[in-house]
Amino acid sequence: MDDADDLLQRALLEPDDSAAVALSVGGLPMSEALTVIFHGRRDLGTIQTYVTHGAKGAGMKVGTNDLLRVPVDLDLHDAEDRDTAEALYAEQARVLRDAIVAADTVLAVWAEPLADAAGGAVGVDRSIELSVQLPAHRLLPVALRAPERHLTVVPVCGARPLAEGRPPMGIACAQQDVAHVYPLHDDPEACLEDFLERAADHARATAERMSQQETSVQRFLELNADDERAA
Repeated sequence: MDDADDLLQRALLEPDDSAAVALSVGGLPMSEALTVIFHGRRDLGTIQTYVTHGAKGAGMKVGTNDLLRVPVDLDLHDAEDRDTAEALYAEQARVLRDAIVAADTVLAVWAEPLADAAGGAVGVDRSIELSVQLPAHRLLPVALRAPERHLTVVPVCGARPLAEGRPPMGIACAQQDVAHVYPLHDDPEACLEDFLERAADHARATAERMSQQETSVQRFLELNADDERAA
């Protein structure tokens, strides 16, 4: 499938075969303002969804590096005419807007518990690309980061057409080698306590595995040394 860069470049070259509609979402406690961009092409099977920072209006340029692909797409195939299509679009756009507001609000609630659990300052990461692997798709281009714990907290969602309603959403906690998704409305303190236990268990298991590997190599070297002495 075409990536975001190729899709938007082709949209500029072939405007009759593509369309983009922007939906601004403001008043967000963490993100402040976001813009959802629905982008469709005749040769695509979906109307793809992107989210970017700020309130973008008609005619404003958006760099492809500023777009977060979110796999919750419009589905207007049931529309029998233009009026029905407009009604379906309004309903599905409202579903996504409500999901964004809910996720951003919950992320703001996590900020204080994360600072307490991490024992240090918490920053806001507005990057489109994160340095950690996540077990689900990102919903917003914003995350909380606790540098001292190397811990990232970010809203995520499952891939689903907006025609099927609000996508499954959660909050992902992630470090370099471990990540876990919690239900969106679970208690942040309990989630962080659970995740830090998971991370500690993972660290112990990793240390034990490395120790076993080192022992295995040492035994192999000893066998080789014995063979050389015997020769």
